Amino acid sequence: MRRLILILNRMMTEAPKSKNSPASLQPLEKTPSTDISRGHGEKTDSAQRQAEQEEAACSTRAEADGVEWESPFGFREEVELLVSSISSSGEGLALAPSSMRPWVVVIPFVLPGEVIRARVYKNARMYSLADLISVQVPNSQLRDMNRVRCKYFGTCAGCQYQMLSYETQLDLKRDVVVNAYRNHSNLPESSIPAVQSTIPSPLQYGYRTKITPHFESPKKVQKQGSPNIEEERPSWLKIGFNQIGRRLVMDIEECPIATPILNEAYRPMRDDIIKKIYTHKNGVSLLLRDSLEIPDGNSSTPTLELAANDNHVCITDHKATVREHVGNLFFDYQAGSFFQNNNSVLVPLTSYVRDAIFPSTSMSGSSTPPPTHLVDTYCGAGLFALTLAPHFTRVAGIELSVDSIRFAMHNAALNDLAYKVSFREGDASQIFSAVGDFPPALTAVVVDPPRKGCDESFLRQLLAFRAQTVVYVSCNVHTQARDVGQIVSWSANEVAEGKRQGKYVLQSLRGFDLFPQTAHVESVAVLRLVS
Repeated sequence: MRRLILILNRMMTEAPKSKNSPASLQPLEKTPSTDISRGHGEKTDSAQRQAEQEEAACSTRAEADGVEWESPFGFREEVELLVSSISSSGEGLALAPSSMRPWVVVIPFVLPGEVIRARVYKNARMYSLADLISVQVPNSQLRDMNRVRCKYFGTCAGCQYQMLSYETQLDLKRDVVVNAYRNHSNLPESSIPAVQSTIPSPLQYGYRTKITPHFESPKKVQKQGSPNIEEERPSWLKIGFNQIGRRLVMDIEECPIATPILNEAYRPMRDDIIKKIYTHKNGVSLLLRDSLEIPDGNSSTPTLELAANDNHVCITDHKATVREHVGNLFFDYQAGSFFQNNNSVLVPLTSYVRDAIFPSTSMSGSSTPPPTHLVDTYCGAGLFALTLAPHFTRVAGIELSVDSIRFAMHNAALNDLAYKVSFREGDASQIFSAVGDFPPALTAVVVDPPRKGCDESFLRQLLAFRAQTVVYVSCNVHTQARDVGQIVSWSANEVAEGKRQGKYVLQSLRGFDLFPQTAHVESVAVLRLVS
């Protein structure tokens, strides 16, 4: 296990990016926090150091011998493997047989402790990608195929964990957060709090409010060969989602993690595409979003009247307006823009952020007065700004997107909150200048960036502003760990150099499951400014 971890860490962090490198792979943990298949305890520190030294020497020899790109496997070679662990993207990781040089094989839909047969289809630096052929010896403690609700599971790339209990899924996602901070934050263990259990999604199926199935356009030869398209479906036409490990579209007529309204709309949409397939010049990515029905001409109906309308519709136009209900608030946004895709977990998520900003006195251990001002950076349509607004005197949302600002301002008026919430377009180079009148000592900042995380310019401006509390919400825990590590380290350096007063400490970490049945985990980190 230790040998496997070191190889992948070196492979993913030291090697130059290759076109063969899977973007979803992340370096593994230096020491596994839990072993869900066998319940092994952690090694002692001295044993860990010895193992790391041995493994480093093994990997260095491979590089010195110039064989780190020379796979021991041929294309489509079949091999029997023992799965050692699961990566952050939900794929199984196994070492090549001991008779071969150190090499990792990445296989989907497998679990630790399982003996499997796989077929290699791609080789890269010190690892190979393989398709699962069969599970020879299953992990009976974890795998239960009776849990699977989708007939395409095991072929479709959408889900990784349908064969697992939901409790196991949550445990695995907690481990992803633990390992991300262990490997990517560059913080000592003493600066990283114990990661709390993952907050579950109220819905484990039928939760996804957005899907984007796609299909390819007919080629010229195909157009010439099917004159009866009105009467029959061409065999080459596939409408659905990608096959695991391939850029091939699978024909999928229903998705069990999508909301019922989306599946109901998807079926007739497929039929219409089949009838009109030869009118399409290009391949198409479809959009289906679950929305509350918006009465014609009443986009600004008062909130109390809105609450009585619970009719759901499917929106397919990228430029149309979608409406969602979160707690007692309503949010409108453009269908093609970003909004969280699991409505059922948004109240637990926003409530957790609220409680993190306003902890009880016994939990915070601080006599610092509670914040009165809130800055919601990367605010989008205003989810955090508006749900948290009742607890603040003034709230400002900052966005670089003009369209997002327009919808956020509309949502403030829609929910009768425009009197205390404003949304401001922030210049990327001076983003906090938009809230220069906010007192930092009485201000909380919510950071919810895209997957790539925050750039150095933003983090430096955040440090210069010096808000009392920072809550960092992320859909990519690896970039979050990197950014949080920089916030903590840089603020400590500034204090040590006498440049500023007060450094940030990482107070809490917790994952949220926004996408059950998949390997994805959202993460919330809470930082406090201390003397």
